[in-house]
Amino acid sequence: MSALIVADRLRRSFHLSHRAGLLRRRRTEVVAVDSVDFTVNRGEAVGYVGPNGAGKSTTIKMLTGILTPSSGSATVCGLDPARQRRALASRIGVVFGQRSQLWWDLPLSESFELLRSIYRVPREDHRKRLDECVELLELTPFLATPVRQLSLGQRMRGEVTAALLHDPELLVLDEPTIGLDLESKERLRSFLADLNQRGTTLLLTTHDLDDIERLCGRLMVIDHGRVLADGPLAELRAEVVTERTLVVDLVEPHAPLDGLPGVREVRTELGGLRQHLVFGRAETTAAALISAVVARVAVHDVSVAEPEIDEVIRRLYKRTSAADAVGDL
Repeated sequence: MSALIVADRLRRSFHLSHRAGLLRRRRTEVVAVDSVDFTVNRGEAVGYVGPNGAGKSTTIKMLTGILTPSSGSATVCGLDPARQRRALASRIGVVFGQRSQLWWDLPLSESFELLRSIYRVPREDHRKRLDECVELLELTPFLATPVRQLSLGQRMRGEVTAALLHDPELLVLDEPTIGLDLESKERLRSFLADLNQRGTTLLLTTHDLDDIERLCGRLMVIDHGRVLADGPLAELRAEVVTERTLVVDLVEPHAPLDGLPGVREVRTELGGLRQHLVFGRAETTAAALISAVVARVAVHDVSVAEPEIDEVIRRLYKRTSAADAVGDL
């Protein structure tokens, strides 16, 4: 796979001025992104997450040419974002959840037509892509509606369409589902998942971790301007969460299924009709545990509950904080 984004020791700092006396002011440096290294290959869907102030949006702004790095370098689609911003704009699409690229007082359809002219997209190609987005995102009922009259969910579907009309290689999404209702979120997620399956690379920053779970096979976690973890979500989950839970629905209520190999804890519900068996990843497998359960009791159904993504991220932060504390000793 070829690299579409390469960040090499990417750093961005800002200088703030503070009053230090009656007539004096002091300048201090605030590091927003601190020597970040990563590569995103074509066709990947990557979640880039962290708390407020972690450096997510600053990274995105450097990758899209809005900000110039203080040091280090970045290439996106083989271009330098800061020096070749105009050329890059024709090859990427960007959706910011709290900023609009649509014209507020124009009907949605006229915004799309203006963007066709700005990007110089051939009319036939524009019509083909627009028709596809209109169908998949169900835009037809409000194409003639001024943007200012659209609901947030309708506008966000319009924003995604606007970002895709010039057929970008990379789609960068910053909080794309912010404020959306459940139905609008699912419609947008389904569309983006299909888009990625067809080859468009996705880079997603969000506080809605269900977006990551639904769309991204790879997760990068950033805090205080540094990447704490980077890898397939399944591997990070297995790395930091050593336990899984087998949920067993029994044919008849039963006493807690204690004493099974590898089981660390048993929790019961519904008078023992449903049991949650917490087991260590290193001590047994789900298949072996299911066999042991079936040998003891009659089972109606079983499922394996994986730890939630927010628990994975919380433990990644905790692990890094502990390592930093040891390093300071």
